[in-house]
Amino acid sequence: MAALRFLSAGLAALIVLLAGLCAPALADSSLPRDEGLPIAVQAAATVLSIESFDENAGKFRATVDLRLRWSDSRLASGDGDGTPQTLRNSAAEARMKEIWVAPVRIANQAGEAELSEYGLKIYPTGRVELLHRVTADFTVNVNVERFPFDRQKLAIEIAADGLTTAEMILRFDQSDIDFSRPSANADLGGWTIGLIDLKSAPQPGWYNGTHARVIAALDIERKLGLVVASIFIPLLASLLIPQLAIWLNTMEDGVFQVDTYEMVNIIIGGLFAIIALNFTVYSSYTVLSVGDNTVNRLFALNYIGLATALFVNVVFSRFNVVARLFGPYVQEQAYTAIMWAIPTLIFVLAVSFLFAAYV
Repeated sequence: MAALRFLSAGLAALIVLLAGLCAPALADSSLPRDEGLPIAVQAAATVLSIESFDENAGKFRATVDLRLRWSDSRLASGDGDGTPQTLRNSAAEARMKEIWVAPVRIANQAGEAELSEYGLKIYPTGRVELLHRVTADFTVNVNVERFPFDRQKLAIEIAADGLTTAEMILRFDQSDIDFSRPSANADLGGWTIGLIDLKSAPQPGWYNGTHARVIAALDIERKLGLVVASIFIPLLASLLIPQLAIWLNTMEDGVFQVDTYEMVNIIIGGLFAIIALNFTVYSSYTVLSVGDNTVNRLFALNYIGLATALFVNVVFSRFNVVARLFGPYVQEQAYTAIMWAIPTLIFVLAVSFLFAAYV
């Protein structure tokens, strides 16, 4: 009986000892509160490559490196030599399950990632650096108001997952700005790659809570060559059609020399040409069909020009309204003024649309 009590006491002591040994490991995966809350996590992101950018769908596919850094005094080893413990891939993921890792997600990632790899560094001071390399599709807001002189921002939204700003904040300093640069090998057809801009943009949560978020936005600028040749040269050339319907007619002693029917045929042909161009452009650039932009303005100007030319031909040439009211001389002078006024007005409007997009 005494032996049984001795064995029970020994077993209880062993359980207490094991619990004491396991307690720190369990505590390591909890929120580090030693230095108080909120925990400051530094965030940065760099773009290694861009595979595609679909502005119609509002998505781009890229490989990015997301870097997070924070301090956890429970991981301090006190070695003092400054050499970090470096882990990659499966070893890093296994170690991440044992320690507290900043709960961060890429908020604008669309679907599952094609590639997801981790690298982990733990310094003797307790400083932790986590690198997450991911290849995936990301959603993006496309603004084509200044098309074709537009610049787009391919954003990576680094957002806190679950914790409010009272518990964890995301921030960045100069070292994070230096890290957040596109790779020299990053390239995207039809676009010029710029720099990455970091911006803090907290987002509201439940019960008046706020969640930290940092947006790393890669700036890209559209190259003009193909767009100008395929869209703007035909659009600007089509503006000449209604002018030809006015210019080609002549007057002698207040009488038009070309039949109205021939001029109207030019206008109707121009209308079909604009409709065909409209269909072609919007089929390739669906995003241009919505909202106010230079292309929509030039299409509207084309339709207005055709309607104006039709009105002038019908009123002046077909029914001679001005000649009947004021005489043939007044009609001739009025028509001469219109021949120059309408083209000038259309030219000024077209140039102003392009200038407004450029600036």
